[in-house]
Amino acid sequence: MKKHLQPEDYLKKILTARVYDVAIESPLELARNLSRRLHNKVLLKREDQQPVFSFKLRGAYNKMAHLTPEQLQRGVICASAGNHAQGVALAAHKMGARSVIVMPVTTPQLKIDAVKTLGGEVLLHGDSYSDAHAEAMLVCEREGLTFVHPFDDPDVIAGQGTIAMEILRQHQGPLDAVFVAIGGGGLISGVASYIKAVRPEVKVIGVQMSDSDAMMQSVAASKRVTLGDVGLFSDGTAVKLVGEETFRLTRELVDEFMLVDTDAVCAAIKDVFVDTRSIVEPAGALAVAAIKQYVAARKPRGETYAAILCGANMNFDRLRFVAERAEVGEEREALFAVTIPEERGSFRRFCELIGTLPGGPRNVTAFNYRISDAQKAHVFVGLTTHGKGESTRIAANFTRHRFEALDLTHDELAKEHVRHMVGGPSPLAQDERLLRFVFPERPGALMRFLSHMRPSWNISLFHYRNQGADYGRILVGLQVPASDDKAFQDFLDELGFPYVDETHNPVYGLFLRS
Repeated sequence: MKKHLQPEDYLKKILTARVYDVAIESPLELARNLSRRLHNKVLLKREDQQPVFSFKLRGAYNKMAHLTPEQLQRGVICASAGNHAQGVALAAHKMGARSVIVMPVTTPQLKIDAVKTLGGEVLLHGDSYSDAHAEAMLVCEREGLTFVHPFDDPDVIAGQGTIAMEILRQHQGPLDAVFVAIGGGGLISGVASYIKAVRPEVKVIGVQMSDSDAMMQSVAASKRVTLGDVGLFSDGTAVKLVGEETFRLTRELVDEFMLVDTDAVCAAIKDVFVDTRSIVEPAGALAVAAIKQYVAARKPRGETYAAILCGANMNFDRLRFVAERAEVGEEREALFAVTIPEERGSFRRFCELIGTLPGGPRNVTAFNYRISDAQKAHVFVGLTTHGKGESTRIAANFTRHRFEALDLTHDELAKEHVRHMVGGPSPLAQDERLLRFVFPERPGALMRFLSHMRPSWNISLFHYRNQGADYGRILVGLQVPASDDKAFQDFLDELGFPYVDETHNPVYGLFLRS
């Protein structure tokens, strides 16, 4: 890299950057609900509304706008599996230049198609970004193309810095801090360069995922640190090694750094949706997650923060995971493993206890049980909570009532896998009938079910997940002897809940029936 540019050099480059041929001046919007909850003003910089749903086209276009006509005629190349790829392809299309985008073979088809639609030539190579980058450098040299780096280039950094220029123009009142997601460091380098030159009193706070913190580790070590592995949930910030120039700038200009985890990011995606009715990608929600964490730790009031929503390229099939983990991230859901005696009436007694927990009625979000032991039953339970820190008190309350409870609210195995598992065949489940019910999603529905049951019928399996709809879908195993056929049918008729008898379903025979 050339000799280091000085702060005044970056200020000039940002002020004269060419981005608006392809980028819009994105809105800076007040997050009304989030501001009310946090008692501080939260402003959202809507880079998710850019033509490629990310800020990346700013830097890519500005870099290419500084190329010579000869370089443009030969074409450009980049390695990317996401937002940078689309930014380069769009910029090249606008300039009438050839663009080659090297992507890992593992790249989702959605992103490949998006690049092709923008006119990019997609070359699939390797299983990781590193493999794609190495191939891109070989093709670059062989074909005489110009490599457009996703972050470690002064022109790319300056293009991203125009976001800060817009923020300070759009909001000229008090501004306490700007929160910025960090991957390779191009965005925060540009933002910090402009803010510290124009309004140095405004804090610039960098945000990284707890499992992808290359910049934080590098700053702490005073040298660039290469991570052995990175988490992929926030794929937009999953970088193992930050850039040389971005490390230098970030180390000099950024006031502080914060780490956030997956659950906090999922909760932040939901917060953004509530205020904007838009869904951002995980990287796009890092800044909001950090603001919430910052306020919870320091208890400020009446301050003003800006969060850059840096992208919205979210795969649709990830929304189920995000919705589920958002409740845990806000601690609006608590998870427990509860041991109850395997005896008549204990299941009902436990359900009655749930209905009388301190703080008022709570919705059950998950309830999984499979008979397995003649003496004890282990039940997986999810409950709504009214605020953070309640799970410990609820677990203690269960234990006081002789239901031994283990708090699983912060257990990754429980959150990601165990909550969806029912168990297997059980030799104790004799005369079992398997039924799928649709219960109204309201407190008391389960108690109505239990109160109509004969005391002699035992529940041998129970699986329930709250799907966020008005009705819950429940799988129940009941031990009912053949002699009780008529009584059992009368029970179902009186109950009035829609149901399907799955006793003869081959899947039940394969996985759950002895």
